[in-house]
Amino acid sequence: MASPNSYKLSCSIPGHEMDVRGLSAAFFPDGAFVSVSRDRTGRVWVPNSSPDRGFTEMHCMTGHQNFVSCVCIIAPSDTYPRGLIATGGNDHNICVFTLDQPQPLFTLKGHKNTVCTLSSGKFGTLLSGSWDTTAKIWLNEKCMMTLQGHTAAVWAVVILPEQGLMLSGSADKTIKLWKAGHCEKTFTGHEDCVRGLAVVSDLEFFSCSNDTSIRRWLVTGECVQVYYSHTNYIYSLAVFPNGQDFVSTGEDRTLRIWKQGECQQTIRLPAQSVWCCCILPNGDIAVGASDGLIRVFTEVEDRMASPQDLQAFEDELSKTTIDPKTGDLGDIKMEDLPGRDHLDEPGNREGQTRLIKEGQKVEAYQWSVADSRWMKIGDVVGGSNQQTSKKVNYEGKEYDFVFTIDINEGGPSMKLPYNVTDDPWLTAHNFLQKNELSPMFLDQVANFIIENTKGHTLGAAPPSAADPFTGTGRYIPGSGTPTGAPVAKLRELNGGAPGEYRLSEEVLGSLEKLLVSVCDPCASEQPTTEQISLLWKTSHWPEDIVFPVLDILRLAVRHPQVNESLCGGDADNGVALCNHLLSLMKPQARPANQMLALRTLCNCFSGWRGRALLLAQREAVLSHAADLCSVCNKNIHIALATLVLNYAGSLHGQPDLEAKAQCLSVASAALESVQDKEAVFRLLVALGTTVASDQTAQDLAKSLGVTSQIAKYTSVTDPAKVGECCQLVLKELQ
Repeated sequence: MASPNSYKLSCSIPGHEMDVRGLSAAFFPDGAFVSVSRDRTGRVWVPNSSPDRGFTEMHCMTGHQNFVSCVCIIAPSDTYPRGLIATGGNDHNICVFTLDQPQPLFTLKGHKNTVCTLSSGKFGTLLSGSWDTTAKIWLNEKCMMTLQGHTAAVWAVVILPEQGLMLSGSADKTIKLWKAGHCEKTFTGHEDCVRGLAVVSDLEFFSCSNDTSIRRWLVTGECVQVYYSHTNYIYSLAVFPNGQDFVSTGEDRTLRIWKQGECQQTIRLPAQSVWCCCILPNGDIAVGASDGLIRVFTEVEDRMASPQDLQAFEDELSKTTIDPKTGDLGDIKMEDLPGRDHLDEPGNREGQTRLIKEGQKVEAYQWSVADSRWMKIGDVVGGSNQQTSKKVNYEGKEYDFVFTIDINEGGPSMKLPYNVTDDPWLTAHNFLQKNELSPMFLDQVANFIIENTKGHTLGAAPPSAADPFTGTGRYIPGSGTPTGAPVAKLRELNGGAPGEYRLSEEVLGSLEKLLVSVCDPCASEQPTTEQISLLWKTSHWPEDIVFPVLDILRLAVRHPQVNESLCGGDADNGVALCNHLLSLMKPQARPANQMLALRTLCNCFSGWRGRALLLAQREAVLSHAADLCSVCNKNIHIALATLVLNYAGSLHGQPDLEAKAQCLSVASAALESVQDKEAVFRLLVALGTTVASDQTAQDLAKSLGVTSQIAKYTSVTDPAKVGECCQLVLKELQ
């Protein structure tokens, strides 16, 4: 009889015609789960009462135009009491299904490459990750935010249960923690692509990687444990309800069960790639593999397969062939291998492998602690690349190496032939082009070749190109704010200005007249076209002396004539003004310039031309403004809060959910660092204005953790308006 802690096959589920790439337990019906496959379908499976204790296909979903890569379940709601099913595919789309229709309820479009990971959260929030290097937050059929920061494909995403925190893992080897659309922390430690993430609790999570390791992290940044046992890429993780034990699957053909921090059981499958796994409600484990089968394993004896089926599974496993070039079995020297009598000695740990020589064959066995015996897991074919100089034949030609590459583009493993006389970068380029893969993997594939050929290459990596937008173009941080009247300061600085920037007395006089005309409502003279042109030209003074000009500019744009001329008299004028101000708001820029640029943008809202311009340029403006959240400057924070408030007011009553989402994101991010109570008050007003009378915006705010974030301000009494405003916002979010 099997050990109580030993998992055995419960059933094998045919149905898919190609690799099973994703699995997820469903809320309905009881015990059901969903699978997706390269055959472009998703399927819902429900337990049946037949003697084989198997599953029956309840529902088949179609709608993707290419491979389906991932799946997740959106929790039940009043509208959809049985929940929804979301699937991501190689066609760049996300399809969302009900449980009773084969075609999508709706399709989410926005990613520019394969959608390879999905996670759902509260209030119907959906988080997706893609080979386009971004993650996206979706709500009510709309993309609310795009999370940018990774430099390579995003292979894994999860939403943490509380606080509006989200995680993404990437081929750039990093994991990023996001809050309200902003990256709060980057986790480093993995030495290769991060392939999977799994939530442990509000404060902890697991990650797995192509580097064959699993890591346990605190959201504060510490890696508290590293787990080793797999011998090849690890593709997926699933955590048991106790939050401590978990399972993992990978390219080494195994499902591994981890308990109390140790690999307690290794189950090998007769398929090269074990792509995915999930824990079913009854504690059983479902896995999907490259042979198109779903297999369910259980530790409950009543749910185990019959002895005949268990033996058939073991026989199938014993007939598989193992390629030593995968590295799963280590280096193999035929002449050094022992004979069958070596199997008389018991193994010393679960999953231990042992190779024996049987005539002219090499057989691989694995030790089962539960059964106290060696189980044959396959025949080893070929020889180790490290131990032979023989050429490998591939497609009629001989090569020094033929690598098996998994680029996870939704397809199966691919072959990459290589000779040591070849240039690794050209080989990688040709491989990607032949297989119609993204060029973003060039470095990854080339470095894989170099590392796995022990550096015996004649080609060299091309030199990295210099970034033309860094270096001398960066602003030098400074300090100080203008004192006295803007024109007086302008005259003072003009005396020491470089020759090509020095202004004549006539120009200075024109700017002074402009300032008088825009600030004095009783002024008899209106700003002239020439004066406005001089102001625009002078605003391009060197950054270290331009601040008095910006002070004049921020006052001038309030005037209807200046507002219309600079913000939209000519379409190009408005965009040029916007871009110029954003260039002065870079994090490295002088604080005075940053503040005055923000104030100028705020004042642009005073005219309809300026308002239209800033709404059209909203994404760029708010993104640059958000970068100033961490600047420790009270005046900048107040100007930033005022800008967000202007946007919130302009968007109130409008159906632009994406714009409101960005307002929520920037306001929430600013509240993390802003201390000044006036800035806090304006941000709270902006939040309240954004969510007022808009249920979707309210749901998004709650999913981002805004409620818990602002609760601390309810007790603020100095000034009282902060506490009162906070209570009103919280009431709106109830």
